[in-house]
Amino acid sequence: MDLLKLILQSGPLAKGVLLVLVFFSIFSWAITFKKYFYLKKLRADSEAFLRIFRKSKRFSEISSASETLRHTPLVEVFLAGYEELEAQLMSQPAGDRPAPSPTLKTINVIQRALSRASSVQLTKLERNMSWLATTASVAPFIGLFGTVLGVIDAFAGLGMEGAATIRAVAPGISEALIATAAGLFAAIPAVIAYNYFVHHLKEFASAMDDFSLEFLNLMERTFL
Repeated sequence: MDLLKLILQSGPLAKGVLLVLVFFSIFSWAITFKKYFYLKKLRADSEAFLRIFRKSKRFSEISSASETLRHTPLVEVFLAGYEELEAQLMSQPAGDRPAPSPTLKTINVIQRALSRASSVQLTKLERNMSWLATTASVAPFIGLFGTVLGVIDAFAGLGMEGAATIRAVAPGISEALIATAAGLFAAIPAVIAYNYFVHHLKEFASAMDDFSLEFLNLMERTFL
C-alpha cells in the first residue's frame, strides 16, 4: 500500500515513465508465455515427426504422415527437399523413372533447398525475440531516466523550501527510485526469457541441420 501510495503521489512525468515501463513489461510477458507454449508444441511435433521419418523408408509415406504435424519446422524442411526431389525426378526421361539416378548437381540443388528452408524456419522462430532484447536493454535506462528526473525535481523543491533535512528529502528520493525498480522489474524477466529462448532456438537450428543430413542420407540410399 505504501508503494502504491508513492506511485499515486508521484508527478505526471514519473507516472508517464512508469506507464512506458508497464507497457514494455506486459508485452514482454505476453511474448514469453506465447513463445514458451509454442516452442513446447514444436518440440513435441518434432519428436513425433522424427520417429515417423526414421521408421519409414519411402518419401511418399513420410509426406502423407507429415500433414498432421505442420507445427514443426522439420516438416517444412522436409517438404522443401521433397518438392525439389520430385521436380528433379519428374524432369528425367520416362524410361529412367523406375530407377532414377540423380546426379551430384541434383544433390547439391536439394541441399540448397533444405538450407534455404531451414533459414526461413529459423527466421520465423526468432520472431518477436527483438522485443525481448529491446526490453532487456532499454527498460533499466528508462527507469534510470525517471529516477534522475525525480531526484532533480526533489532537490529543486528542497531548494525552494530551504529545509535540508532527511525528512524533507526522503519522500522525493523514494518516489524517484520507484522508476528504477520498475525498470529492473521489466528488464530482468525479459533477459531470462531471451536467454532461455535463444538456447532453445539454437537447439532447433541444430536439429534442422541434422535432419537435412538425414534427408540426404535417405535420398542417397533410395535413389543412388
